[in-house]
Amino acid sequence: MFGLKGAYFYLVAVQITFLKFLKKIYFTTNHYNKSLISKVPLQVYFNPNSFLLSMISPYTKKSFKINEINPNNFWIEIKNKNLAEYHSFLWLSLIDRKTDGKNIQKIIYLWMLKYSKYKQKIWETSTLSMRIISWILNVDIIINNGTFEFKRKFFQNIVLQCNHLKKNIKFERDSQKKIEVLTALILSGIVFKDYEDNYKIGVKELEKFVKSQFDDDGFPLTRNTNDLIFFTKYLLLCHESIKDAHQYMPEFLDDVISKNLFCIKFLRTPNNEIPLFNGSSENKLNYFDKYLENIKIGKKEKKNKIGGIFSVKSKHQALYFDVGSSPSKGFSKNYQSGPLSFEYYLEGTKIITNSGFGNNISSKAELISKLTASQSTLTINDTSVTKFERNKLINRIFGNSIKNTFKTEELKIVNEKNINGCSVQHYGYEKNFNCIHKREIYIDPSVSGLIGIDHIFKKSDGIPIRYVFRFHLNPEHTAVKTMSGNSALIQITKNKSVIFTIKDENLEIEKGIFLGGKKILDNTCITISGNLVNKNKSFNWEIKKKI
Repeated sequence: MFGLKGAYFYLVAVQITFLKFLKKIYFTTNHYNKSLISKVPLQVYFNPNSFLLSMISPYTKKSFKINEINPNNFWIEIKNKNLAEYHSFLWLSLIDRKTDGKNIQKIIYLWMLKYSKYKQKIWETSTLSMRIISWILNVDIIINNGTFEFKRKFFQNIVLQCNHLKKNIKFERDSQKKIEVLTALILSGIVFKDYEDNYKIGVKELEKFVKSQFDDDGFPLTRNTNDLIFFTKYLLLCHESIKDAHQYMPEFLDDVISKNLFCIKFLRTPNNEIPLFNGSSENKLNYFDKYLENIKIGKKEKKNKIGGIFSVKSKHQALYFDVGSSPSKGFSKNYQSGPLSFEYYLEGTKIITNSGFGNNISSKAELISKLTASQSTLTINDTSVTKFERNKLINRIFGNSIKNTFKTEELKIVNEKNINGCSVQHYGYEKNFNCIHKREIYIDPSVSGLIGIDHIFKKSDGIPIRYVFRFHLNPEHTAVKTMSGNSALIQITKNKSVIFTIKDENLEIEKGIFLGGKKILDNTCITISGNLVNKNKSFNWEIKKKI
């Protein structure tokens, strides 16, 4: 049964679904396709830097071999393949600009013969936006030595697709797709003087987007670290293109990018990635290196917490700790229910991890990765802190968003000579189990170790609970339980290991899965479990390097 709020979202989802159905029918009509026709530019006035495409393209030479493609059969051979992969043209980032020009012209010419009018999957918002961006960033090689008729038809196709985006941008609810649309419009307004309004519209809407999507620190309101990376890439692409074209640079764009890069530098792990919180997958940050070099963190700017993630680093250790509340429902599409989870690095190696977001693997892996049990934190009675929408219609429109939010409170930061860390508590289990979870974590720089204390506070007696603390290990490491029963030896390398110890409790070593990459990996999980009825309880544990 729906609650009042659930019923509202269901009715809105029904309305949006019906309107989308009608629009898709209308988009295929001659009347709509004629409405997209407007003045065809005669030339481009600026050739963007084609290298910028590599910033957003997922492809490598090994993953997409352009030199093995027959241009005459290109659109015939891909019928049973991933259409978005080919029709986005992001693979243009791999072309040999000295030899592939004629083949690319042929492929695009054949595309224009078949797909210049709306077709649902091929004109899907993200695919279409990527196609415009890819074409514009490679416009010089595409039109080089092309006939007048080819250039005219090519420019016309860009304009048709941009007009489609402009007509429908106000209906786009997905924040990632929206910034793709705005980037495409901004680029079109830069290269075609006849469509300078596209640039103005794109910049105006981008400013609204920034105000609605980021907090004061420049961190996405989704609390999703992958969104931080995704948005920053597109903002940088816009920024660099505007700068190269000698257009006026909007102040808000400089400001938000500076804040975004500050957030990335703050969260940058010793292995040059982002910690796996709230929708994040393994993602190397090499493409940000040249930008991060210019981001200086002074004493006055130094922060302990950004985006609800606390971080503290010493010479050999790094701790990332999720101390934030859940995002609001509208920003929770990719949220993972793991309050007070953490990740820990020792001497550049990740020891404790979260399971990562399974969106690069499958929808089932993504769903599993949202559960609290997939994070290094506490579960009670095998339930997640937050519940997710299960209605398929609501999920199709709003994403797999959360139904109930929670708050974290009483964050206390400790920054002393021999101990650095913080304590915080959340109320996600209060309604169903009358429990509050408080976690304290501190780095001890003097002994290369991590000290933790977990507390379960029972607000009322009589409701029995089963608690499980999970500590997911980096899949590269193994662990064995020691004879004492309350500690585990974690093997890092042949000659290096650490000891996990829990005071006055027994621990178990269990099998787990890691979902942060492009395939499911087995990993090891240290668990502490038991039952609690009428009392509060504290758990003292530590991770120390074996000497």
